[in-house]
Amino acid sequence: MAFTLCIIIFFIISIIGLSFSIPIATAIFCHEYFVIPSFLIPMIASLILGAMTLFFFRNKKSRLTIRSSFAAVALAWISASLFGAIPLYFSGAIPNFTDAFFESVSGFTTTGATTLSEIEKLPRSINLWRCLSHWLGGMGIVALTVALMPVLGVGGFQLIKAETTGPEKGKFTPKITTTAKILWFIYLGMTLIQTALLKIAGMDFIDALCHAFSTLGTGGFSTRNASIGAYNSAAIEWICFVFMFLAGINFSLYYYFFTRNFSEIKCNSELKAYIWINIISIAAIAVAQASSYGGFFKSLRFSAFQTATILTTTGFSTADYTKWKSASQIVILMLLFIGGMSGSTAGGVKVIRWVVLYKQFKNEILKMIHPHGVFSIRLNQQTGRKDVVFSVSAFFFLYFSFVILTAFFTSFFGLDMQTSFTGALTMIGNCGPAFGALGPSNNCGWLAAPVKWWYSFAMIAGRLELFTLFIFLTPAYWKK
Repeated sequence: MAFTLCIIIFFIISIIGLSFSIPIATAIFCHEYFVIPSFLIPMIASLILGAMTLFFFRNKKSRLTIRSSFAAVALAWISASLFGAIPLYFSGAIPNFTDAFFESVSGFTTTGATTLSEIEKLPRSINLWRCLSHWLGGMGIVALTVALMPVLGVGGFQLIKAETTGPEKGKFTPKITTTAKILWFIYLGMTLIQTALLKIAGMDFIDALCHAFSTLGTGGFSTRNASIGAYNSAAIEWICFVFMFLAGINFSLYYYFFTRNFSEIKCNSELKAYIWINIISIAAIAVAQASSYGGFFKSLRFSAFQTATILTTTGFSTADYTKWKSASQIVILMLLFIGGMSGSTAGGVKVIRWVVLYKQFKNEILKMIHPHGVFSIRLNQQTGRKDVVFSVSAFFFLYFSFVILTAFFTSFFGLDMQTSFTGALTMIGNCGPAFGALGPSNNCGWLAAPVKWWYSFAMIAGRLELFTLFIFLTPAYWKK
């Protein structure tokens, strides 16, 4: 087990090290030469480590058990976050290691919470790395590893199951490596398209690339202090809205779209619910804020953007929703409880779990009316299994128990009830901005160090949907 774990961790670190070449190229282009060693040295070290792993272990077959897959995924995300913090810390961009680690975790988990207040003063290469970490974490660094690692002789399906979001995990091609590659090609293609559109809309190339990374990764890091709102451009906002919406959709549906398997898309229960949640939320906020923005259509622009950024847990902002009317704030708060679709880059509880609970609720009502009847939920026009309901129920119990525990812990460090509760909700849901002192106009730099470390754990736990980390706290995991 230890042998297999080392192979996977070393390979992941080398992949991240290789990705440092992008901010290095940016630093050279922008004449930020002082930043280069902070990326170059760990990059060289990681590539040497990766080359040694390939050389010594390429012909050895490794068996990955269910138990070791959980350990591999958890260690992969922790190692990636630690390694990703190195350039942030040694470049001097974030001189406090606790803050650098928090920023790195927030990047890879696509949370988007930041300790920085003067983002525009950072080197552009550092800002690009922050956004690139969203992109790598969005589709999943483990999924990327699985796509590339057959040369190491390590199976990948258990890794994908331990990392992928949603109550049901599977593959739509015979080989999991093929599935991972297809998803990453779709992801890359969407990123290139959005980058081009943002460039046309007025951003320079680096800003366009950064915001495409953040949008498709549903992360929310920006190169501007005021986020997307700094551009004051309706075109940029609508482009980001469209791609946030698309990033919140299960990526397997894009595969079905390109292979013209439209029946899988048409009957997808989660997609229907996701679309309706967007429509209803946008309309509700637009109506509530119409008087504030001088008309429905201008209000629609801001309501659509904020709905998409909160529902998909991206975390961009064009307005401070904590200053909106109470009705709008309630809608935003409700969206924090939902999240995007399973199999998307978005965080949160996921739409499919709410769909399952809703359908089970209807069945319970029918059972009360017809005590001798037999009822089952239907998902995607197929009869659902009871184990899915049990799995969803267990997830909700763990999710909200952890939210309450996190809120309780952070309340001891000066956070008021509103801030501690919504902060816990957004960190575990990887949403970014919360309410109160952690609203969209604020940052996390003022938090006490223990809170930042707890939030870092919460972000990773939330990204891995809790069970993958909390399984280590059960005695059954450690029994042979």
